[in-house]
Amino acid sequence: MNTTLPNHSSLTRYAWLSIGAALATIALKIYTYIITDSVGMLSDALEAFVNLAGALMAFAMLSLAARPADEEHAYGHSKAEYFSSGAEGTLIVLAALGIIITAIPRLVNPRPLEQVGLGLTISTIAALINLGVALVLMRIGKKYGAISLEANANHLMTDVWTTAGVIAGVVLVSLTGWLRLDPIIALVVAANIIWSGVKLVRRSVLGLMDTALPDNELNRIHEIMDSHSHEGIQFHALRTRQSGMRRFVSFHILVPGSWSVQQGHQLLEEIEAEIRDQLDTVTVFTHIEPLEDPSSWNDTTLDRINPS
Repeated sequence: MNTTLPNHSSLTRYAWLSIGAALATIALKIYTYIITDSVGMLSDALEAFVNLAGALMAFAMLSLAARPADEEHAYGHSKAEYFSSGAEGTLIVLAALGIIITAIPRLVNPRPLEQVGLGLTISTIAALINLGVALVLMRIGKKYGAISLEANANHLMTDVWTTAGVIAGVVLVSLTGWLRLDPIIALVVAANIIWSGVKLVRRSVLGLMDTALPDNELNRIHEIMDSHSHEGIQFHALRTRQSGMRRFVSFHILVPGSWSVQQGHQLLEEIEAEIRDQLDTVTVFTHIEPLEDPSSWNDTTLDRINPS
């Protein structure tokens, strides 16, 4: 179950892949807008610029996260990835607002589309490029818990759906002759983009706030603790958090006071090894206490309770 934590610098090549895809799709989508004069195509092109900004941010934050721990950052720099995903979510929302501002005037004064067939072909090629890159980034991001790559993948998938919606809108305009359908599709796409951006920002905020590990991972930790309870051992003060790729788990283990240091140490090593086997890239901190000492029960919360 446990995998070796990759060096963040080894993941930057995937950010370069995203940068290359963004540059290619920007060129394709701008040309598509020029030849079709579709505001939907323009909205698609604007989001491609946001893709580029997000890819550059992911590259910068992955490079920062690759730095080793130092005296000022004893737990490493992995939280830098949350800045990347948060910034990308914000950029997504700003791009959607730009689409809305562009679409409203065209809704009031619709204009006919031109060279629809060629425009649709080029847009489809751009969508396929983004789809391929998004699938690669999502697989790597989930495998290693790289939230910046996951955020970039989600953004690219949003772009794919955006392009699909725009293509559908342009086709319907061509078939029905209803010109206002083009800006209407653009507004619907913008609403979907805003929702995706808000979700990315929310996830980044939760990461920066040291949110606990998800329930399925917490359940694995509790199962390990329960497996040792029959030995007369108790646990408390379990705290967890995630920082980019890394997970942190800490808790206290209460054992009989008559135990030797060697017995306690051996138990801690065993439990920590079991947790590392169940959770990827996890750092475990344990603290052993005697069951019979009343002071052992004064620190079940984050701040130790001083007896009055």
